Amino acid sequence: MPLEQNQAFATAFARGLLDPTRPAPPDVTGRDGRSAGRRYDVYRNNVTVSLIEALAAIYPAVQRITGPDFFRAMARCHIRKSLPTSPLLFDYGRDFPAFIESYEHARELPWLADVARIERGWLDAYHARDAAPLSPAQLAAVAPDRLADLVFMPHPAAGIVRSHFSAVTIFAANRDTAPVERIDGSTPEDALITRAEFDVTVRHLPPGGAIFAASLMSGRPLGEAAASALDAAPDFDLASNIAGLIEAGAFTSIAFGDAG
Repeated sequence: MPLEQNQAFATAFARGLLDPTRPAPPDVTGRDGRSAGRRYDVYRNNVTVSLIEALAAIYPAVQRITGPDFFRAMARCHIRKSLPTSPLLFDYGRDFPAFIESYEHARELPWLADVARIERGWLDAYHARDAAPLSPAQLAAVAPDRLADLVFMPHPAAGIVRSHFSAVTIFAANRDTAPVERIDGSTPEDALITRAEFDVTVRHLPPGGAIFAASLMSGRPLGEAAASALDAAPDFDLASNIAGLIEAGAFTSIAFGDAG
């Protein structure tokens, strides 16, 4: 079969797998040359089930919040709109949080998409490459008059999720099997996700903390990052925030922005 025909067949085969309304491609036949539509339907169902299970493994808190039936229905809708782009199942579903945000039946759970973003960040941190975290001693060795020019190198596993809702609290309450008490989801919360050694941790950042951490992770000097945080939160405590970020393993090294 010529290359162009192979590509056309593969495209038709893949599209049909995620759309149950499509008939089996005409070139899908058995050894006797007869249509293998029934076998294709079985395979199509297996693919869908596998992708739903992959999403459930990536987003366990979301599934616990919605319940398995709601989650499976939502995941099935997502799967029909989003083809896998990687052979690794844990890499699937990166756009699932954005899908949840637009999913009509999840509108009564406006914080659900942000909980999913934290879960996605948790998995990315888990699979991030290892790196030795910055030690407090390295920062302590810097002369006070040079601190404002410091640039921090982010750890490969470090990430931030900002939310207008109580996403960190809801995430934490639904990552195990313990009973969940009623949570007021209307309080904005920002998450710092790190994995300094073996365990992924999710921390609730104080007001101004997310702006500060994000500024540092984007390469802005310490002085500029602190000014941005203070503009957003006048009560921002620079010392405790930088200490908390280092303790969490959010950075690997420091340098001077002026290369001096």
